Amino acid sequence: MKHLWAWVGFYLFCGMAQAGPQIGVGVVYDYLDGDKSTYMKRVFNGGTSTAFVKVNILEIIYNEDGTYQEVPLQNQASAQAKDGLMASPARLIVPANGVQGTRLLFMGNRDKERYFRVRFVPVVPEAEDEFAISAEEREEYKKERVAAGVKILAGYGTVFFVRPKDTRYETVIEDSASRYQLRNNGNTVLVIDEFKDCVAKKDNDCKPTTKHHVKSGQSFAFDKEAGREYRFTLVEGNQKKNVEIKG
Repeated sequence: MKHLWAWVGFYLFCGMAQAGPQIGVGVVYDYLDGDKSTYMKRVFNGGTSTAFVKVNILEIIYNEDGTYQEVPLQNQASAQAKDGLMASPARLIVPANGVQGTRLLFMGNRDKERYFRVRFVPVVPEAEDEFAISAEEREEYKKERVAAGVKILAGYGTVFFVRPKDTRYETVIEDSASRYQLRNNGNTVLVIDEFKDCVAKKDNDCKPTTKHHVKSGQSFAFDKEAGREYRFTLVEGNQKKNVEIKG
């Protein structure tokens, strides 16, 4: 899933600025458990002016060769979306130093795990954007941004995992003298969190810490090296297990 996760995170629309809206969305990976259908996602605004944020959703569809495509959802902002993820509301007005939430609601087939890209995009509101403000308020907001010299709009893309209704975890581990392998024989993603590859007994001499998602049917593995230690947290839904392996 390397290519997918490279898309996650922070992106800029243009320029640099000293003022204006500055949104944050917390974690960039969210998981909907098999017995849940809704999830509250909060958007924070640490900037100096109101943030007008669009929530856009795409479904991530995998091909047999491991590549994927992101497919727009039909009618995602209305109750007509019967098979997919929708955001309610899909337009957020977040005051400076404030927070607003949107409820992510899944409706449809959950025989297998599904994946979605959720984008939080700050905009300068236009009439067609359907924000609940008057024409006068829109124009005033535009004037304030021009006067402040604001040229930046920063947004975030997150990945949303919808676990199967009948979630099943089955992790198979092969730990030999030279290699460690973890295979996911369950039907939902496993998380290898805070993976650290360090010189033995030297916690400050490590390679960059990484995070890995292991889809159903896939494996996570590495070759052991003498004199090194490997540590990570195996996350199976709400269950966490700390793992430590010596090379």
